[in-house]
Formats: sequence, structure tokens, C-alpha cells
Amino acid sequence: MNLNKVILVGRLTRDPESRSLPSGQQVTSFGLATDRFYNDKSGQRQQQTEFHNVVFFGRVAEIAAQYLKKGSLALIEGRVQTRSWEDNEGVKKYRTEIIGDSLQLGPRSGSYQTQTEQSRPEEVKEELPVILEDDEEIDIKDIPF
Repeated sequence: MNLNKVILVGRLTRDPESRSLPSGQQVTSFGLATDRFYNDKSGQRQQQTEFHNVVFFGRVAEIAAQYLKKGSLALIEGRVQTRSWEDNEGVKKYRTEIIGDSLQLGPRSGSYQTQTEQSRPEEVKEELPVILEDDEEIDIKDIPF
């Protein structure tokens, strides 16, 4: 059995770029940064950031282009794909991308909140926990975004 499945939660590193294929299907691409937090051998907390190229097709591409912007938090599900081509000098180039199947938008910033969301008391708003590799739970407020 083979499986090529990716689940990423991160922030966009640039605004989505959209274009249409000759067939008329929309394609949207953007960069996504994911962070990994861990403690090194000396006990110091470290952060490692990975950068991913994400591509969506069809209706999800339209939604991504409409609602996402640089800095937006998003959950992406898809698969890894590496494509290759030759540049003008004949040098073979490679690009590894996440071909997205589904998209979950992160929380909206304050300027986009509805009146109902703005009127809720702060203590009612639920904070999402982040589970680290060693199963230590920390509050999302402790993580710099």
C-alpha cells in the first residue's frame, strides 16, 4: 500500500497568485511557513521553520484567492508532488509542491470579525492548544506568529 498525504498548518508567506489554465480552470499558488518548536540538548527552546509551495486547482483555488492573504493562518490537506523542467540554458530544474485537496481557513483578523464575534467577552473566546512532539501542551498565546 502507498500513501502520499500531507497535512500542514501554517501562515502564508506571500499573497496568493491566481491564473487560469487554457481549459479555464483556476490555479492558485502561495507559500506557506510551518514552525516546529523543540528543546535542544541544553534545554533551550528552538524554532525551526519550513517553507512549502502550495498549489490549489478549481473551486478551492478560487476560495483561497478570495479569502487568504499574506500572514493568514490556514490548514492544508493534500499530497506532495515534484515536477521537473529544463530552463532556457538546458539545466534541469526541480520544484516540490503541495497539491492541495482541501483548505480550512484560520481565524479572521479583528478587522474582519463579525459584530457577534466582537461583542463576545474575551474569556468566552476559546484558545486552541498546540501539541508538541513530546506531548507537552502549551497555550497558543505562548507561540510567536
